[in-house]
Amino acid sequence: MGQVIGAIQPSSPVFWRDPRLYQIASLSVLLLYGLFWLHFDISIWQVAITLCVAQLTQYAGTHYFAIPSFDPKSALISSLSLCLLLRTNDMAVTALAAFIAIGSKFIIRWNGKHVFNPTNLALVVILSSGLGWISPGQWGQVAWFGFLIACLGSLVVTRAVRADVTLAFLTFYISLLVLRALWLGDPLTIPLHQIESGALLIFAFFMISDPKTTPDSRAGRIIYALLVALTALSIQFGFFKPNGPLWGLIVCSPLVLLLDHLFPGARYDWAKPATGHTLASLPLSFSLQPQRRLS
Repeated sequence: MGQVIGAIQPSSPVFWRDPRLYQIASLSVLLLYGLFWLHFDISIWQVAITLCVAQLTQYAGTHYFAIPSFDPKSALISSLSLCLLLRTNDMAVTALAAFIAIGSKFIIRWNGKHVFNPTNLALVVILSSGLGWISPGQWGQVAWFGFLIACLGSLVVTRAVRADVTLAFLTFYISLLVLRALWLGDPLTIPLHQIESGALLIFAFFMISDPKTTPDSRAGRIIYALLVALTALSIQFGFFKPNGPLWGLIVCSPLVLLLDHLFPGARYDWAKPATGHTLASLPLSFSLQPQRRLS
């Protein structure tokens, strides 16, 4: 998820209200559970490389773009998400994914917002190049573990004032799966099986809910959730590509710029998670050229 560029260091009470702290804790618990209880097909070395490269890239970007202070939280969130979802046998690919995720936050921006969710962009690049894969079945189908993910994610997105886009996406996505099954005459056990995926829950609660890449207004976020769900299922069943939500999100991400124009709203600020209001709106043009200052 994104970070506030050039933000003033918050006071201690505000610091502890930062929803990124809860997201880091949630993702860390999920990763530890997967490593030591579910025996994920991921080595400690891959985890270490992902976390280290992400922080090094964050530090380099902070220094290069003359950002006043180094903030490791957003990079840690993105790297933990990569550890939970990305699988590869090549440590170089692991490092590349972390670099792409964090580097994109500094480079691909428009009007002060990230265009793409960092984790989503890195995953799509690696998957499309055939260098890695995602194993949705690694979570198993134990109902209580899925409930655990949902509860932890619900806590995070509620504090980040983005529960609406998560709930809207899940509602649209599940409803469309059920309608498709009814239209085809399939038993409802098929869509039920399709949604029993830890990867889907992590996507819904930790990725599409990213406050820095979703529309500013509630109306925009609801429409955005519908577009992502429709695109995801179209790609998944029309083009027979797995991990439809990831592709749907990457395709629809540029539409956030249009939705913000059509449905303007208050820009989200990590320092004020209760309201999502910002202290100031500072425009920042899209950049593929080095800039000395991001603010």
